[in-house]
Amino acid sequence: MSATAPVLLIRPMQVADLATVQFIEKSSFTTPWPAQAYRQEIETNRLAMYLVALMGDAIVAYGGIWLMVDEAHITTFAVHPKYRRRRIGEQLLLALLDLAKARMAREATLEVRLSNLAARRLYEKYGFRPVGIRPRYYSDNNEDALIMTTEPLELPAMVERLARLRAALDASPAPSAEPDELAAEGQLQ
Repeated sequence: MSATAPVLLIRPMQVADLATVQFIEKSSFTTPWPAQAYRQEIETNRLAMYLVALMGDAIVAYGGIWLMVDEAHITTFAVHPKYRRRRIGEQLLLALLDLAKARMAREATLEVRLSNLAARRLYEKYGFRPVGIRPRYYSDNNEDALIMTTEPLELPAMVERLARLRAALDASPAPSAEPDELAAEGQLQ
C-alpha cells in the first residue's frame, strides 16, 4: 500500500490557527505583527480576509487582504521557512487573487521590502508591477517599501496570465510535505 502525498489545502484563517501563524510570522519578519492583531483582523475587520495553506494538518503559509473600495490590498504574506521554494507561495497568492476577484476588486496592491528580491520576483511573475516607493516604511531599519500593483484583474492579458500560471502549477508535482531541515538551520538563503 503506498501512502499518498498530502494535498495543499487553502482555507480561511481561524482563531485556532493563530499560534502557528504567529510562529511563521516571527520566523519570517524582523518586525512581526503583535499576536492580538490577527485575532482582531479575523473577528472585527469586515474589510479583511485571511487564508492559511496546510500540508496535511500543518499550517505552512498564510496571507491576507483588505478590500478597500475596489482594491484588494495584500496586507501580509509568508511561507514557513522550512516550506519555501515549493510553489506553496504561488498557490496561496493565486488564492488571494481569486478572493480579490470574488470580492469584486478591480486590482491588487501590496508593499514589499526593496531588498526582498525573491518576493518581488514572485509578485512580478503574477502581474504586479512597481508603481511607487514608501520611504522608510519598515520601522526596524527604515528600509523603503516598493509599492506594487496589478493591472486590472479582469483585463484579458491578466486573466490569461493567471490562467497560464495556474495551469503550470496544476501540472507540476505536488509540493513535498517534508520540512526542509537545512532551511530551518539557516543553511539555505
